[in-house]
Amino acid sequence: MRHRLSHIVPALALALLTPGCMQAPPSSTSTAATDAYPLLLPQMQLHDPFIVADRATGTYHLFTRNEVAMSGDRRLGTMAYTSRDLKHWSHPRVVFTLPEGNWADGGAWAPEVHQWRGRWYLFTTFHNEAATLPPEPGSRRKPHRRGTLIAVADSLAGPFTLANDGEPVVPASRMTLDGTLHVDAEGRPWLVYAHEWVQATVGTIEAVPLDDDLRAIGEPRLLFRAEAADWARGQPQAEGDTVWVTDGPQFFRTQAGTLVMLWSSYGDDGYVQALARSTSGTVAGPWEQLDPLVERDSGHGMLFRAFDGRLMLVVHRPFTRALGKLYEMRDAGDRIEVVREATELDLEAYPTHR
Repeated sequence: MRHRLSHIVPALALALLTPGCMQAPPSSTSTAATDAYPLLLPQMQLHDPFIVADRATGTYHLFTRNEVAMSGDRRLGTMAYTSRDLKHWSHPRVVFTLPEGNWADGGAWAPEVHQWRGRWYLFTTFHNEAATLPPEPGSRRKPHRRGTLIAVADSLAGPFTLANDGEPVVPASRMTLDGTLHVDAEGRPWLVYAHEWVQATVGTIEAVPLDDDLRAIGEPRLLFRAEAADWARGQPQAEGDTVWVTDGPQFFRTQAGTLVMLWSSYGDDGYVQALARSTSGTVAGPWEQLDPLVERDSGHGMLFRAFDGRLMLVVHRPFTRALGKLYEMRDAGDRIEVVREATELDLEAYPTHR
């Protein structure tokens, strides 16, 4: 949907959120620390942010698509910012690039990095619009190859190298994106992903079981459809139909054992950070849709623990020309809830969470 659905950002908000338009406040850190971490979140281009808190080094790693304006590297891949305090960030460095000769030539969306069996695995979505797929009956849209690839490294700093021969986990005939790793209560890995609306019309969240090498060992299983959420709104298309978007699944098990899933779609006011809950406590569901966590054209978020123990949510806002936004969260047992916007960290121009 990133190249097909359009959104209108108020001119004032866009101006205030544009990197370079917000003055940095005086820093209390040392000159050496400021030199190492000179950026603030309003100065950082990013989309679909994913933060890993590495306690061993006391460093936060924020992964996002490589942006040449930030990294100076024109290659297609993933870059990472680092921070010691979630407010001051390093310039990004590229940690993965797609090798030449691979089937894909675009994308590098929604990078996630998960630890599995002692190594770090990068999940990120690529596509090739020239590699067309058969259209659905009656559809005038032209689906093409899109899928989540896996790369692996021994360190969060990379470099990451392609795994599984550079092929997506889900069969190439299925147009998918935003794959995430979920390890169930029995220690079995799953890939959970969005089945793209360009092919499916009504986007879905699906799961496929994996073996220990993170290769698919079963058929995709439907978890839910985008229209299951009563707040979700279909998006009219130039082809004359209406589509429903699913984006960005990510899992969290509460202190009470409840399994919840972050995901995103579109509501009345643009992009939405949503929450679903498994009534069985397993990835199979059934999944019930809860109230949105964050609206106002915000979404594709993920949860992590800060070094002081706080549960944090990072999202991007707005959808177009996206910047990072942080929230302090509460584990409420049967769900998660927003406590407050962490404006002291992200310098949000318009603080409100609903």
